[in-house]
Amino acid sequence: MTRTNAKIVISEFMDEAAVAGLAARFDVRYDPELVDRPEELLAAVGEARALIVRNRTQVRGELLEGAHRLEIVGRLGVGLDNIDVEACKARGIDVHPAIGANNLSVAEYVVTAALVLLRKAWLSSDDVAAGQWPRQALIGAEAAGKTMGLVGYGAIAREVASRATALGMRVAAYDPHLPDDHHAWSEAERHELEELLGRCDVVSLHTPLTDATRHLIDTEALAQMKSNAVLINAARGGIVDDAALAAALRNGGLAGAALDVFETEPLTAETGAMFAGLPNLILTPHIAGVTEESNVRVGTMIAHAVTERLSKAT
Repeated sequence: MTRTNAKIVISEFMDEAAVAGLAARFDVRYDPELVDRPEELLAAVGEARALIVRNRTQVRGELLEGAHRLEIVGRLGVGLDNIDVEACKARGIDVHPAIGANNLSVAEYVVTAALVLLRKAWLSSDDVAAGQWPRQALIGAEAAGKTMGLVGYGAIAREVASRATALGMRVAAYDPHLPDDHHAWSEAERHELEELLGRCDVVSLHTPLTDATRHLIDTEALAQMKSNAVLINAARGGIVDDAALAAALRNGGLAGAALDVFETEPLTAETGAMFAGLPNLILTPHIAGVTEESNVRVGTMIAHAVTERLSKAT
């Protein structure tokens, strides 16, 4: 194998085997904490021909302008809201997300969160250990017979749908961009957003963050949901108005929620204060798509894409 001096900067965590494969062929700087040192990151990308990131590295503005030799941005995930795609396109820089590599991980997260929130009991360990024995308060519901509502009906949502169906749930979906004759509609009831929100027991979000979807789930949308319904957002922060959701959970307007993504990430003590003391809320640090298995798939896919691009250009 021929080794070149083409420089690759990896600013967030990546599968170690995939990193090793790149390092055997290229000049690789791998520093999972580099994203937290912006001045050092800016200096590092100056001669880089490839930059590999997750969702926290903002590939735009000064950073993008300072990457004078950049040819490809590998995204260890699928969302592109942290990358100025148009600016990259104008400069001929490839932007390569790991489409499909973490679908199963996100789908399992969504279904797991739905089961936990519907059943209630799994959030009671401290109370039980303290001898409170809150049996009556923790009588939850079964998933079978309930309706899973999917806002966005792309590949990940369809994986959720297949698992929900296996649990005996009905599936409803809203997706104005999916053609009427798409085969996926044979597996889900099609509804407009307002109708879907009003009839579903679980609502899971599966849309990108755009001007049209920012705060798609706001105070008004939350008020349309059933008070015993639960909401899951493992898509993108900003689709949900976090403060409005916290208020709905506090006032009984919603039975529960799971958030893996937030309007500002990472949360701080200040930005997370709105969620304090909510027993019907599951918070996770943007890891729905990250499992041991998906991390390997994502890393392998992006390493291959970067290798292919740099090998062609060498």
